[in-house]
Amino acid sequence: MNFHFPQRLDRLTTARIIVLFVVEIAYTNNLNVGKHFLIGLPADELDPAAKVLLDEVRPGGVILFARNIKSCDQTRRLLDEIVAELGYRPLIAVDQEGGLVDRLRRVLAPLPAAARMRSPDDARRLGRLAGEPLSILGFNIDLAPVVDVMDASRSDRSNGLYSRAFGATKEQAAEFAEAFISGLAEFGILGCLKHFPGLSAARVDSHEELPEVDVSREDLDEIDLFPYRRLFDPDGCAVMIGHAVYPNTNLQAVGPNGKLLPSSLDDGIVNGLLRRDLGFDGLVITDDLEMGAIVNTYGIGDACVKAMNAGNDLLAICAKPESILAGFRAVQAATDKGDISSEVLAASSARIDRFGHNITEPRQFDQSRLDDIAGEIEEFARSVE
Repeated sequence: MNFHFPQRLDRLTTARIIVLFVVEIAYTNNLNVGKHFLIGLPADELDPAAKVLLDEVRPGGVILFARNIKSCDQTRRLLDEIVAELGYRPLIAVDQEGGLVDRLRRVLAPLPAAARMRSPDDARRLGRLAGEPLSILGFNIDLAPVVDVMDASRSDRSNGLYSRAFGATKEQAAEFAEAFISGLAEFGILGCLKHFPGLSAARVDSHEELPEVDVSREDLDEIDLFPYRRLFDPDGCAVMIGHAVYPNTNLQAVGPNGKLLPSSLDDGIVNGLLRRDLGFDGLVITDDLEMGAIVNTYGIGDACVKAMNAGNDLLAICAKPESILAGFRAVQAATDKGDISSEVLAASSARIDRFGHNITEPRQFDQSRLDDIAGEIEEFARSVE
């Protein structure tokens, strides 16, 4: 590129213009890279550490956990401050499934687990009772529902998913999850199907170690992928990639350590199975890259670069600020070196933008309505015992 400056500009002015131009390029590049991160924050307020993360990374998404949620008004204030600090509204996420995974239980009332739903109507009500308070508090996406198929043959697996899954068949898993998503959508809350391509046959919890899922390719196609085929909606529902290996499917590549790459880092699972074979061109989010299934083998920077090249759009790093910054800087460096191509970033950025067009403004904060919802949750929980 050749730049021509008018002769009347003195050298100092020209130098300042060049510096500003370089700074603007760097800022724009950082903004584009940060767009591909879904990050957690350390506290229940926008403290200096949180501001450093937001200002450097400029993330495409922020996720809250129980550590960030102390009261309803505090949560809404925190989310409003995040938006004000960034100057734009990112995806604002939470895992609000019910049962074991319920980030609002201390400020509302405990939501019943998905496994307790007896009908699509129950599942829809569960979605409504999750969706309305999320909108009032300032969220716009729920990282739910779990669509791992927990049928009778898999009910004895110690993987932490039994109570989190809908129904007892693949058909029920899809039908109940669809109803849950429709309940969220009534209040403008987007959903996220997880954990692709299926974790219910795992025998260990991926929070602790990398599961080996010993299903055949035929069972994976016929059982685990059934809900995804039924529920794919690139405008209203993202897909979360789990961390696992599937040795009997011939889908995954071998990593530098001689072992199969985790599904979240593998091109054969994300770009291959999900995008090419199943035709999903919507938003794809990794499960937390700080989980034991990943960090026990890969550094966070290497994991983030692999996850981007595999076809993920948002890289979730949910806890440690140093991990977030290390992952962000690794992707930035890989982008600068061409190890992550501009074509990969552009395609991913377009998917994030398209999904982001579905974000709605939160409802007005209303503590009295939240109190009423807490009572409705308690009543509903009793009805499905």
